[in-house]
Amino acid sequence: MENSQIDAKTPMLRNTNQTKHHQTTTTTTTMPTTVRMTHPERTLVEKILGWFAENLLLVLTILSVICGIVLGCFMRYATYDDDFVMLVGFPGELLMRMLKMLILPLITSSMIAGLAQLDAKSSGRMGSRAIAYYFGTTLLAAILGIVLVLLIHPGNPRIKQEAMKAVKDADTKVSTLDAMLDLVRNMFPENLLQAAFANVKTEFIPGDPIDMKRVREKGQQLNWDRILNKTDPTTNVTEYYKLVRSYPYKDGSNILGLIVFCTAFGIICGQLGSEAETMIRFFVILNEIVMRLVVICMWYSPIGIASLIIAKILAIQDMYTMAQQLGLYMLTVITGLLIHAIITLPGIYFIVTRKNPFTFFKGMLQAWVTALGTASSAATLPITFRCLEENNHIDKRYLGVFSKIN
Repeated sequence: MENSQIDAKTPMLRNTNQTKHHQTTTTTTTMPTTVRMTHPERTLVEKILGWFAENLLLVLTILSVICGIVLGCFMRYATYDDDFVMLVGFPGELLMRMLKMLILPLITSSMIAGLAQLDAKSSGRMGSRAIAYYFGTTLLAAILGIVLVLLIHPGNPRIKQEAMKAVKDADTKVSTLDAMLDLVRNMFPENLLQAAFANVKTEFIPGDPIDMKRVREKGQQLNWDRILNKTDPTTNVTEYYKLVRSYPYKDGSNILGLIVFCTAFGIICGQLGSEAETMIRFFVILNEIVMRLVVICMWYSPIGIASLIIAKILAIQDMYTMAQQLGLYMLTVITGLLIHAIITLPGIYFIVTRKNPFTFFKGMLQAWVTALGTASSAATLPITFRCLEENNHIDKRYLGVFSKIN
C-alpha cells in the first residue's frame, strides 16, 4: 500500500525492473499478430492462360482475321455463286451497319460532354496541339507516299495514261477553290437532321444557251473550260451552254458540320455552369450508354470480320491475275503503312513524351485489327474510343473532343 502511494506521488522513482516487466506485459497483450500470406509462384502455363483470359477479345479478333484468310482461300476451290458470297458476307454487313449506327450518337455525346466539362483555355490549347499534330502527320504521310511511288513505280504506265485521258475527257470542272468552299459550307449545315445523312458538293450543270453570233460580234472572250457543247446528230447543229455552279446534296453524313455544332453547343453548356447541369449530365449518360453498346458490338466483331474477309476473297474473280496487276501497288501501300506506323508515329510519340511508344500502341491493337478486317476507319471509331479509354487510360473529356479532328 505504501509502495503504491509512493509510486502515485513519484512515478519516476518506480522500480525499473517492475516498469520493464509492466511494459513487456502490456506490449505482449496489446500487440496484434500479423501473418503475411504470399501468392504462390504461377507457372508459365498459368501465366499464358491468364494473359489469354485478360485479352480474350483481342485473341478472338486476331484469330478471326487468320481464319477468314485461310477459309476464304480454301473455299475458292468449291463451287459457289453470287448468292452464296452474299450470304457469307451478310454477318459482316451487319457488323458494319452496327458500327456505323453508333458513329453519330458517339460523336455528339462525347463532343458535347467533353467540351462542357472543360474550360475554354484548356480546350483551346489542346485543340491547337491536336490540329498541329494531325497536319504534321498528314504532311509526313503524303511525302512518304510520293517518295515510295517514285521509287517503286506501281502499276502499268499504259494503264495510267489511259486513266489520265479518261479523267480529262470526263469534264471535271470543280476546282480547288470549289472544294475548299464546300468544306466551309459543310461546316455550317442548314439542317442538322439532313447533315446526319447528306452533305453539300459543288457541281456544274448546263445553264442558258450561248448566242455565239452575238459573242463574235462583241468580241467577248469565253472560258471554254466552263462551256458545254452539244451537237444534234440529225441537224448537225452545235449548241453551246454555259456551265453554272449548283450545290446539290450527296449521300453521306456531314460529320464536319455536326462536329462544329457540337463544339459550339458543348462550350456554351460549359459556360452556363450549374444552369446547364441537367443537359450536361444527359449527354454524359448518353455517352456511357453508347460505349456499352460498343462493347456488345465488339464481342460480335470476330464473326463479322471473318465474314467480311471470306466474302472479299470469294468475290475476286482471278486471284493470280489480280496479284500480277496489284502486286506492286500492294507492296507500295503496305511498305508505306509499315514505315508510317513503325517509324514515323512512334518517333513523334517518343520525342514528345519520352515514353515507350509500343506500350501505347499495344493498347490500340484491337482497333488496328478491326480496321484491317472492316477496311473502314469510320466504322472502327467506336472501338478506337474504347481502346483509348480502357487500355491507354485517356481522359474521356479530351478523348471526346480531339479524336474526331482526323
